[in-house]
Amino acid sequence: MKQKQFDITTLGELLIDFTEAGNSPSGMLMFERNPGGAVANVAAAGVRFGLKTAFIGKVGDDMHGQFLRNTLINSGVDTRNLLTDADSFTTLAFVALGEGGEREFSFYRRHSADLRLRAEELDETLLEDTKILHVGTLSLTSEPARGATLRAVAAAKAAGATISCDVNYRDTLWDGADKFRLRSRALLRETDLLKASIEEAEVLTGESDYRRAAAALMDEYNLCAVAVTLGERGAYALTRQGDALSPAFTAAAVDTSAAGDTFWSAFLYSLLTSGVAPTDLDGDTAAPFLTFANAAASVCVERRGAMPALPSLEEVKERMKRG
Repeated sequence: MKQKQFDITTLGELLIDFTEAGNSPSGMLMFERNPGGAVANVAAAGVRFGLKTAFIGKVGDDMHGQFLRNTLINSGVDTRNLLTDADSFTTLAFVALGEGGEREFSFYRRHSADLRLRAEELDETLLEDTKILHVGTLSLTSEPARGATLRAVAAAKAAGATISCDVNYRDTLWDGADKFRLRSRALLRETDLLKASIEEAEVLTGESDYRRAAAALMDEYNLCAVAVTLGERGAYALTRQGDALSPAFTAAAVDTSAAGDTFWSAFLYSLLTSGVAPTDLDGDTAAPFLTFANAAASVCVERRGAMPALPSLEEVKERMKRG
């Protein structure tokens, strides 16, 4: 089999996070424009770790779309299959920050560009040339993006890629949790590596205990591994050969945007550089992956924004030394 050019290719949402940024002199709430989008964050974080990554998606023909395109290019992410839609706008998310950097979202996404990606617009050469294809469940909210996502997964898998998925559930973007669960099944059946927060895992399985939730996901979808993030408690990974639990690193959190994406990009980086096949993962091999991923997330939450907060490989290693 020929050497793959890209370590990770991601497909899905690339958007603007308008993040709370204090008040103006007249007392009006101000928002800071930050580049974001869960799967796009994974691609950008991968470059920071030294990986070669690409992004597939769509933005609007507007000032925000051009800003996002330039951000990815300047970050070192390959954008050959980042398209511009002249008839739609770039997705916007307004983000309110609460205690400990926790967020509340207000999305402007109906009929936006990322949902208009079509299967026939995919660069299948790119999909065939990647080691890991990473997607998220937000691409499943409506057509044609849902069909494009499933087509991309099929093409990449046929070419021998590992399929990675982020369970990114936002209740305001779905017509109920039942629809979310139903539409996610086709994607999760093709997934090898799954990442979910404990809250998202509970939505999928009905289990509030992270061990039972992970086991339920493994049983239903025959995954190679599932990682469940637990916030201040750290993260848990279940594989076919065992499990691992890693505590969180102490952090002075100001904004948790991109924390989960940074975590997952760091986990995938660890897997890729280890030489371990996803099917051979066990508890002993997953444990240091989780530790590195938790360290990366702890650096990310201490800064504002999504992509602007992504840590470098050196910063993560330094955090691990400090403990």
